Amino acid sequence: MNFRLISASLAALVLAACSGSGDAPIPKNIIFFLGDGMGMTTQTAARIYRVGEAGDLTMDTLPETAFVRTYSNNAQVTDSAPSMAAYMTGVKMNNEVISMTPETNAFDTSGKDYLSGADSTCPVTGNGQAVATLLEIAKAAGMGTGAVTTTRITHATPATTYSHVCHRDGENTIAAQAVPGGAGYNSALGDGVDVLLGGGRQYFLPTAAGGKRTDGRDLTAELRAKGYTYVQSKADFDAAAATSTTKLVGLFTNSHMSYDLDRDPAKEPSLAEMTDKAIDVLAKNDKGFFLMVEGGRIDHALHETTARKALQDTVAFDDAIKLALDKMQARDPGLKNTLIVVTADHDHTLVLNGYAARTGATTTSNPGVLGLLRSFVDGSIANDAGGNPFTIIGFGNGENRPAARTALTDAQVADKAYHQEAAIPMATGSETHGGTDVFLGATGKGAELFTGVITNTEVFGLIRRATGL
Repeated sequence: MNFRLISASLAALVLAACSGSGDAPIPKNIIFFLGDGMGMTTQTAARIYRVGEAGDLTMDTLPETAFVRTYSNNAQVTDSAPSMAAYMTGVKMNNEVISMTPETNAFDTSGKDYLSGADSTCPVTGNGQAVATLLEIAKAAGMGTGAVTTTRITHATPATTYSHVCHRDGENTIAAQAVPGGAGYNSALGDGVDVLLGGGRQYFLPTAAGGKRTDGRDLTAELRAKGYTYVQSKADFDAAAATSTTKLVGLFTNSHMSYDLDRDPAKEPSLAEMTDKAIDVLAKNDKGFFLMVEGGRIDHALHETTARKALQDTVAFDDAIKLALDKMQARDPGLKNTLIVVTADHDHTLVLNGYAARTGATTTSNPGVLGLLRSFVDGSIANDAGGNPFTIIGFGNGENRPAARTALTDAQVADKAYHQEAAIPMATGSETHGGTDVFLGATGKGAELFTGVITNTEVFGLIRRATGL
């Protein structure tokens, strides 16, 4: 990737970020929360799962709200790459593309993706240019920068904040773009992203060390040589003192981090814990910081149609939001210099069926929204046309589409490994995204700008307007 190809207009954006508007106090901190795949039905189901129908998640309490249209440049239903990139760059791009101009193609004329044969950026000519991201603009303004996720740090959502590539699967290339001074480095990052926390160690290590890099590079060693504190365990993470650490990379798993229901807290930090540490490290910068936090495995559980895992990861995401709100209120009372935005990149096909009686929160003795549907009239189990019970939660498509339905029990369907039934049969793990608008909530300085029905590209401009970035 030749980052000198960034257009003069985009370079001007970065210059403007450095100079600021000068006519009002500029909020110093931006925290952008992204629940991957967290459509409004998933958000509703997670609320019932955690606190019951009448309760509130933290994200429900954000004072300013909007609906966001998520379509991509070439698709009604987006994948994570162009949708998150739209938030980060203000540009609609094609599916699978990471932070590139709209004409960039992820596939050649035969329909083969450009990374099928090699892990590189894009064809040398004629396939788009890099576009500046919020993280790069913040870096140019001297702010601290960070990305935190429960997926691989090179996965689509975090990758859009700091890298540029025509197909999201080029994760070796994406990793190299984060290493200051190395081959393929994204020079728009200056001295580098200050905090990167998540999974995906395999893309930073050579094949000889159990990784997936075929170039022989050990990017973890290169990062340490550039002054980064590198951690790969919970013990290392806890020992990394935020007071003395200025550059922090944590890669806790080879691939994605564990679902929250499966996570061993002695081995992997929670999303809230990673958010806490990231804020502590970044807040030392007297020009403020930009931090992206992704609840990434919500999406993966939805693709599996394992609803309990998806709802628990949504709750863990909400816990990270609460921590950040409390922490920033303590640092910046009234959030006078802090903007917090919470949204999703796309929907899924999860639905809430029928006329269920209120269930209340899920507990060890109550399956709640995960259970069989019971009538609001008399509490009796509802049956389908074949006389068999069915669940409150279902999917428009997914892997569990039995040829003949049989009786189900609450214990069976509330289990974390249960795959909810779907209307349209799909291959294992292949439930699709949906195209419905998603929720956005905001609080802090400039949050009142986020209202109505907007596109994901507009969010980019509203963040810059709210913060003077």
